[in-house]
Amino acid sequence: MRAGLALYAAGVPVDELDVDADPALEARWGALIPVLLVDGRELCHYRLDTSALAAVVAQAAGSSSL
Repeated sequence: MRAGLALYAAGVPVDELDVDADPALEARWGALIPVLLVDGRELCHYRLDTSALAAVVAQAAGSSSL
């Protein structure tokens, strides 16, 4: 997923967390890692959903330009 993010969302800030290092995160996401959250909501897990990611990146780009 990391390589896909670098390719499809270059320049977009990403916070990477170790789910296994945090008991609360592991309890919530442990069976679904890797998981990609956008604004606290699950976008995809296991594999990168490039269509969903492209929609989020396009929406973010559109909202930041006037």
